[in-house]
Amino acid sequence: MIPDNQIIDGFSRVHDYLRISLTERCNLRCTYCMPEEGIQLRDRKEFMSGEELIVIAKKFVELGVKKIRLTGGEPLIKKNIDQIIQGLSNLGVELAITTNAVLLDRYIDLLWDNGVRNVNISLDSLKADRFNSISRRNYFDRIKKNIGLAIQHGFNIKINVVLMRGVNDDEIIDFIEWSRIEPIQVRFIEFMPFDENNWDWNSKVSQKEIMDQVYSNYGTENIIRLEDEKNKIARNYMVTESRGSFGIISSITNPFCDTCNRIRLTADGKIKNCLFSPNETDLLAVVRSGKIEDLKPLIIDSVKKKKKYHGGIDSFEELKSDDIVNRTMVSIGG
Repeated sequence: MIPDNQIIDGFSRVHDYLRISLTERCNLRCTYCMPEEGIQLRDRKEFMSGEELIVIAKKFVELGVKKIRLTGGEPLIKKNIDQIIQGLSNLGVELAITTNAVLLDRYIDLLWDNGVRNVNISLDSLKADRFNSISRRNYFDRIKKNIGLAIQHGFNIKINVVLMRGVNDDEIIDFIEWSRIEPIQVRFIEFMPFDENNWDWNSKVSQKEIMDQVYSNYGTENIIRLEDEKNKIARNYMVTESRGSFGIISSITNPFCDTCNRIRLTADGKIKNCLFSPNETDLLAVVRSGKIEDLKPLIIDSVKKKKKYHGGIDSFEELKSDDIVNRTMVSIGG
């Protein structure tokens, strides 16, 4: 029997990490995340209010969730973000956020005062023109300034870099050099397939390719393999005498499915038990029907049905972007 205070799938993986997307909206238009024209805007009534989000989050915590990460879209553009963060901070879990940092300076005290210490920031190039081209906006200087502000404030900063062949894969060493002089962890993330992002097998950059560049540039004797976190998603390294480190998240070619402990809650109140799964369970409808007592059985049942690997996708090698039956990344949540 499944313990009534834990969420366990059919492969004995305990799920204690919840990622909540606060909004599908974003102030960037990154090529791998959403179509250039953006996504079709829906009525705000289709999305969780702050109060509904807290109700659902409490049920997850009662089922053993120990960490909640806020994502988007861009979470810091969510209406009443201050009330949401304050409410979640009272649940007794680790609270973290993933942001593009455009608005980080406005909310840095709110995050710190409510116990948020871990901030993941998306930045796909250290070249202003290239970043602005990838994001289809002109916020590079503001983002870099806000990253510096967060470092000075004492946050634990991870920089998420989606590597795309022929786009930014020539900046691997530049990012690692940044991690040598600043106390940050750069994380190179494989480009993953989602609806309308023009992915194909040859567009991603594998862990082996990254490490070949690293060893060629620094020599194997100067690379330290670090201990990975529990429920690892990144393989972590550092160059000797560095203030920071770097990691590789290779979800396609070297996945971490066997230790996955994640559940995703979309901004419209649906569970996705795997990033790649098209299957969803509607929790918001249950809350609005007044049957809050039904939430826990639905959560447990949804995760119990989780596939062993990649939402049931057997192979990505022949997969094309047009074959994908899923949401865009921005509507799933990062």
